[in-house]
Amino acid sequence: MKTLTLGQSPLQVTPICLGTMTFGEQVNEATAHTILDRAIERGVNFLDAAEMYSVPARAETCGSTETIIGNWFSRTPGLRRKVVLATKVAGPSRGMPWIRGEVAGLSKAEIVQACEGSLRRLQTDVIDLYQIHWPARNVPAFGAMVFDPTKDKPHASIHEQLDAMAELVKAGKVRAIGLSNESPYGVHEFVRLAEQHGLPRVTTVQNPYCLINRSYENGLDETCHRLGVSLLAYSPLGFGLLTGKYDNTGLVGDHGRMAIFESMRKQRWGRPEALATAKRYNALAREHGLTPSQLALAFCYRNWRVASTIIGVTSVTQLDECLDAWGVQLSPELLAAIDAIRWESRDPAQ
Repeated sequence: MKTLTLGQSPLQVTPICLGTMTFGEQVNEATAHTILDRAIERGVNFLDAAEMYSVPARAETCGSTETIIGNWFSRTPGLRRKVVLATKVAGPSRGMPWIRGEVAGLSKAEIVQACEGSLRRLQTDVIDLYQIHWPARNVPAFGAMVFDPTKDKPHASIHEQLDAMAELVKAGKVRAIGLSNESPYGVHEFVRLAEQHGLPRVTTVQNPYCLINRSYENGLDETCHRLGVSLLAYSPLGFGLLTGKYDNTGLVGDHGRMAIFESMRKQRWGRPEALATAKRYNALAREHGLTPSQLALAFCYRNWRVASTIIGVTSVTQLDECLDAWGVQLSPELLAAIDAIRWESRDPAQ
């Protein structure tokens, strides 16, 4: 795979990024290191983590993913230089008081402190891409469909957050900054204030994008295109719904995070309409001689909106399957059939 430039930054990354949120919960450290080794062997140079990982989030495993990656770096001299490393500072608690308490979150001091913690766990001097995991302000995300101003609470301003990032960049601890789970307003405001005050400019936005969640196309795609902000698409397999593993069992059973963890089924991907729509795409894939995963991944891999697609795996076999799907091309007829299902499903998240 050839590398590409993220936004207006100097970062050169592969169009497939290895997401690591399974490390420390579904994947033990030894297996995680084997997966990381294989990813590098296959040419992937881009890793994404977060201070709150692994997932589902628990106090006992908070920070474990970064620790596993840091131990991997320490194992082999020079390994860190082969990787473009991204991680994230968590936004307001969202029911996770173990991160930094039930506070508004994302003050300048909190961002700097969080970055220092990530650097220690990752055993590195610099984070290539430091992202805000979700907004400090009230915003429709994680399954919420509409903005509700009555839910507004005090929060650190975007200017203050950018000031914190500027301090980290100036200190050489961060190379570029990004957002996650953001809206068009948020991306515009971060860019506007950065340009107005000479602060670091947002390089990326990491948002969900897949066959069963195309909300990114509702204005955010134009925003990012015109402002030169790159999309890092996460959950290309819809938390496993687009692999076909739940087609016959439903969101229960003994395999896959949606089946294993009840908390996952209560989130956006656990909606009955999401599984019903996923089944239609999975059937479409089989009709065209593809696996459901191949169809879902190829949709993201070859989409003009996507800079790099973040894949999450629990085994080397899954990793190879995701990387092998890079060679799949979708015909215009198949893309038209995908859009037909989208509009027929009438799912607001589409």
